[in-house]
Amino acid sequence: MLSDVDPEIAALIQAESARQSSKLRMIASENDVSAAVLEATGSVLTNKYSEGYPGKRYYEGQQVIDQVEQLAVDRARALFGVDHANVQPLSGAPANLAVYLAFLSPGDTVMGMSLPMGGHLTHGWSVSATGRWFHAVQYDVRKDTGVVDLDEVRSLALAERPKVIFCGGTAIPRTIDFPGFASIAAEVGAVLVADIAHIAGLVAGGAHPSPVGHAPVITTTTHKTLRGPRGAMILTDAEHAKAVDRAVFPGLQGGPHNHTTAAIAVALHEAAQPEFREYAHTVVANAKALAVALLERGFDLVSGGTDNHLVLIDLTSKAIGGKPAARALDQAGIELNYNAVPFDPRKPFDPSGIRLGTPAITTRGLRPDQMPLVAEWIDRAIAAAGNAPALDRIAAEVSDLLTSL
Repeated sequence: MLSDVDPEIAALIQAESARQSSKLRMIASENDVSAAVLEATGSVLTNKYSEGYPGKRYYEGQQVIDQVEQLAVDRARALFGVDHANVQPLSGAPANLAVYLAFLSPGDTVMGMSLPMGGHLTHGWSVSATGRWFHAVQYDVRKDTGVVDLDEVRSLALAERPKVIFCGGTAIPRTIDFPGFASIAAEVGAVLVADIAHIAGLVAGGAHPSPVGHAPVITTTTHKTLRGPRGAMILTDAEHAKAVDRAVFPGLQGGPHNHTTAAIAVALHEAAQPEFREYAHTVVANAKALAVALLERGFDLVSGGTDNHLVLIDLTSKAIGGKPAARALDQAGIELNYNAVPFDPRKPFDPSGIRLGTPAITTRGLRPDQMPLVAEWIDRAIAAAGNAPALDRIAAEVSDLLTSL
């Protein structure tokens, strides 16, 4: 047993388990996996090395592993309705890097959403390798609406002629217009890549439009709203499959993590069940109810609300920065992250906003009628920043609710 071999780590794992169970976990990229996913992740499959793909390996002893990976591939194809799935990327960033290797050469032009506007580091931001090794151009959101203006995206694409266009990101509270992006990509001859890492579970559950049929290449993590292990997938049409597979292996990676592949297969099986569809729609319903309750309490929400699992709050009118607000909320039993907001005058490490999401609290059992109470706790905690006793009282109330579920 772990507690016998390494009691220090065992104690820390137990402490983390207790921490997670006693807090409202509202980081938009986090979730709680099922016991089945957890069991697969901790299985003996971690012992096996498997460079290559099913039926084409560089190591012997793949009789079982090939079946595991093929099952994950088949389930991904069926769930998302795609021609091809690569389930080997180790996480979301390597999945996106594989796209660059598959379709670009160093110095080529790539277009993505600006990081401060809600995009991702790997969509060409300057501090990322993708911004250093490629000519990256970024599109923004409109200042008055907080959403992407596709006319501006089209003008930028026509001027810069990127070979790859990314849509999607990490702090986008509104529905992504996949057909609109596809039209622009077709006009300039670019490969459209839909990064659905945040919304994959919503897409699978029918709570967000699918990019399939619009974006020939789709990248996603397998945790977040999909509620699987920490891994990633690249979904493609038949035309782009071979280039992606070669980019993942041998281009970027050696052997895949077989225990993660098995856990991905389990999560995909769970996501194909009717109850997951109900879950995905409840995630969105919770986020919308929370957004309404926060607006009623005078909070400024980027874009004025949400269509998905994510709410982005600009705290400028509350006279508090995102970092001290996030720390106060953490002490109050509400875990989220500080985050830049569009056109943020503050520095990224001390921004004006906070980002929160509803995937994990929905998994935990919270429903829309409880979101006004969550908004009340958020409001009280931010107002009580620096007042430890007041924050502790909120944390106790949060713990009482979670204990009752």
